Amino acid sequence: MCGIAGYSFSRDADVDRTLAARALLAGIAERGGDAAGFAYRAGSGPVSVRKQRTGASDLLEAIDVPADATQLLVHVRDYTKGHPGLAANNHPIRHGSVVGIHNGIIVNDDELFARNEIERAAPGMTVDSEIIFALAERSRGRTARALEQLVGSMATAWLDEDRQELLLARGIGRPLWTGTAKGVFFFASTRHALELVEQYVCIHLRTRELSYGSLVAIDGGKVVARDRFGPDMSFVEEELPAVRAPHERDATLRRLAALHAA
Repeated sequence: MCGIAGYSFSRDADVDRTLAARALLAGIAERGGDAAGFAYRAGSGPVSVRKQRTGASDLLEAIDVPADATQLLVHVRDYTKGHPGLAANNHPIRHGSVVGIHNGIIVNDDELFARNEIERAAPGMTVDSEIIFALAERSRGRTARALEQLVGSMATAWLDEDRQELLLARGIGRPLWTGTAKGVFFFASTRHALELVEQYVCIHLRTRELSYGSLVAIDGGKVVARDRFGPDMSFVEEELPAVRAPHERDATLRRLAALHAA
């Protein structure tokens, strides 16, 4: 169980980029304490990534997003495959030009790497999530079909340095909420994260849960394309508690409130 969140803004959106990122992180902090990270892109430049082997509470104050950033990814990790001691296994994960985050488990990743003759991005890397972003890089324009190869559970998002959009996909077994207003698009594993954005950024969002089998492209804070894919329904996972790190939730919320008050 992990937590994912992020946003896409129009260039003139009147939103504090750093505050919004911190609110999102606080809203998903409870979903994992093994590692945390974020990535952003300003304009058409490269994606900047920062991650560390700590919970969200120790990353919160390190989040600093430029005022001209238009896209953001945030992640907290409760790892299953790919030990967090190797930084490449932690999220956001880079595979070539694609940087992404994932909540869920992909059980056929090794098979797909072999079948598609794709090399891992870094020596010793074993995290299952990487296959999502490897397929995304290889299958531009056919991504929905590529996602149908995956067996497991999935809510995911990624940025591609060769494309302008933020891509968002939901398979089975993991929640994914979206919140929209003029020129802004937020997403998160929890509705609470979107409520924190509303509270701290002082914005009203129209919220909804993304449906299974959805692939959405967002640019400038609005949806620019939608597609559907058929998730493999054979995977059955034991029920996992959504709250994996309550101590991180409490500590991160306290720090967020203190930073905002200051």
